[in-house]
Amino acid sequence: MKLKNKRILPALLALAVMLSMLMLTACGSVAGSAAGTVRGVQTAMEASTGNTASAVSLAASSDTSAVADDAFSERDVSGEYDEDGAVVINLDEAGGSDVVISEAGTYILSGTLSNGGVTVSATNEDKIQLVLNGVKISSDTYAAIYVEQADKVFITLAEGAENELSNGGSFVQKDDNNVDGVIFSKDDLTINGSGSLTIVSPAGHGIVCKDELVIAGGTIGISAGAHAIQAKDSIAVSDGSITVNAAKDGLHAENDEDDSLGTIYITGGSFSINAGDDGIHAVSLLRIDGGKFSITAAEGLEATYVLINDGEITVSASDDGINAAHKSSAYSPTVEINGGSLNISMGRGDTDGIDANGSLIITGGTIDITGSSAFDFDGSVTWTGGTVTVNGQEQTQITGSMMGGMGGFGGRQGFGGRGR
Repeated sequence: MKLKNKRILPALLALAVMLSMLMLTACGSVAGSAAGTVRGVQTAMEASTGNTASAVSLAASSDTSAVADDAFSERDVSGEYDEDGAVVINLDEAGGSDVVISEAGTYILSGTLSNGGVTVSATNEDKIQLVLNGVKISSDTYAAIYVEQADKVFITLAEGAENELSNGGSFVQKDDNNVDGVIFSKDDLTINGSGSLTIVSPAGHGIVCKDELVIAGGTIGISAGAHAIQAKDSIAVSDGSITVNAAKDGLHAENDEDDSLGTIYITGGSFSINAGDDGIHAVSLLRIDGGKFSITAAEGLEATYVLINDGEITVSASDDGINAAHKSSAYSPTVEINGGSLNISMGRGDTDGIDANGSLIITGGTIDITGSSAFDFDGSVTWTGGTVTVNGQEQTQITGSMMGGMGGFGGRQGFGGRGR
């Protein structure tokens, strides 16, 4: 049959292309067991054409920038205090009794308090600054510093001062609160300054905050029989040198009443973490914008959404290096790496360098993984920038395994290429 209208041919071609696309989509939806492969191929095509918006918007189901808004106040990061208007307390003169602070103000503490502690019991509108200027506080059966009530407490480490806080190995409760840390605060807590602080907690946590915890300076060393640093709503770190040895997690944020909370935000500082469980664990979002990290743990970094924008991160893990697990309803499980350097080595067996129970997004940075299984992801993978090296070989595509230790031989072999 002769075509009388030349415009019919382009229309037929367009129809054929549309039918082909519909057939491919139907095949992808039917092949449930091969979903990883379909998504991987699709993402590779997106990466080669630069069209990654759909993958990114799917993974970033909640705003990851909210945790950074107003994370640090000017007073948090300054570490300054007014000596002229401060109350000076010599703990040597306490005679082993607890020191109770009940009014707003600045308190400069020095000296030794054996088998006692400092308690803050003020109103919920009072801001209190405790300046530790060479203190040694030990409590056999309780917290060395206990914040029962305040609006916010600042623990400032005075310049050049060495401070020690410890618990003797048990916690005997004095009220309805389950006090289980050497520093235990029911309200907002900030640690700043340029001095040093050593915390020993053989039977519990090092620092516990039942609200928002900020660390903005100081040299802090913690040895703990549980978590080294634990907060309910959030942990935010802008500066400081933190060394921890913990039987459980190094840093842990979890709110068992609201799973959208339990965030960790780090913009700077240095971390040396040796942990029996996770190096850094956030229930919802873990965002790293800077800092230097040396982590030895069962798992290095864990959260529902792990977002790395910058920083120097070295992880030695007996299990997964980074794990995005479904713990929060506020986020889709995602590992997103946009910058910084990441060096991961993990043990043999069912282990992965980066394990995303959802999506994996890489737009920049340098990633170096040593181990039998570099990547494991359940959703899509998007790779548009950065360098990825696995076992000494620079990669041109990302392959996910069904289970750790299986490399590319697992049942789910999705991949993301950058169209080099």
